[in-house]
Amino acid sequence: MTTRLKGFYVLIAALISVKVCILPANAGTPKNFLEKASSEDERSVVFNTNRDGQKTNQDLDYIYYRDNYIPNWHSPITNLPSDWVRFAKNSFAVDNWPVLAGLGALTTILIATDYETWQFTSRSYHTSPVYRKASDMLEFMGDGKFQFGIVGVYAGYGLITDDTRALRTAVQITEAILSTGGVVQLLKHVSGRESPFVATEPTGLWEWFPNQIEYLKHVPHYDAMPSGHIATATTTLIVIAENYPEYKWIRPAGYVLLGAISTALVATSIHWWSDIPLGIAIGYSFGMIASHPRGIELNGFGKGGSTANLNVFPIYSADTKGLSLSYSF
Repeated sequence: MTTRLKGFYVLIAALISVKVCILPANAGTPKNFLEKASSEDERSVVFNTNRDGQKTNQDLDYIYYRDNYIPNWHSPITNLPSDWVRFAKNSFAVDNWPVLAGLGALTTILIATDYETWQFTSRSYHTSPVYRKASDMLEFMGDGKFQFGIVGVYAGYGLITDDTRALRTAVQITEAILSTGGVVQLLKHVSGRESPFVATEPTGLWEWFPNQIEYLKHVPHYDAMPSGHIATATTTLIVIAENYPEYKWIRPAGYVLLGAISTALVATSIHWWSDIPLGIAIGYSFGMIASHPRGIELNGFGKGGSTANLNVFPIYSADTKGLSLSYSF
């Protein structure tokens, strides 16, 4: 790592540390009328808004959250247990069974074609310097260090400009990354799948519940499924999109970037295509959980995302092999 890059990360760490030190102890509970404002008069005073029917209570809830709410500095750690519980409940809720079935079917199809799609995607990586450089850069964008760099940017901007939303975004991205990472690591340590560049079988050997000492000694032989890179990138995107719902371009642009990062992960032989969908699903789930903390489940918050739809499906033919992502809004 270059001295300049090391200095960049030191600066990020310093910004985060300063944020933690100067945020007030009660930053996570700033007049949260969702719990405390029991009367319409209180809400009117808080928002300086006449009760003339022009704004609904949900609209007021969203406005207050957007402009005032900052999680406690320790939320990324103390919220982890409840985040994991919420993830488990949401994942296995009856309403989500069709999603789980679709995710399983998609992953199964991709596993069956993994060898061919990996070869097709990675071929240019070894022959084209431009493709190789772009793939390396995009792969880095899925690395957790890049996401924590984004945290530092939001934290620094929030501190300098006293921007509540930027500070909240920084804290929630951190929480989403940590909660996502916990589940991803658990699944990696259970599934024990080989990465393409060390594969001893066409689609990688699976060693369920591998010896953990061997895992630590030879990580690439066991940690392909699911992709932590794409999970981290996805959860960061979702937190940003949910905190800035008025910017409609964030999601479609972000999904295109996720597709590019996914391609790079396969091109660099770090992951198979079948490692991607589950990583996206985990990252999306924790991004939504972190950006909608308990007590602030706002129907008006991120309402633009309620009609949006992300579709991921494989493409496999004589001339084309890969993964297609489509976004409708």
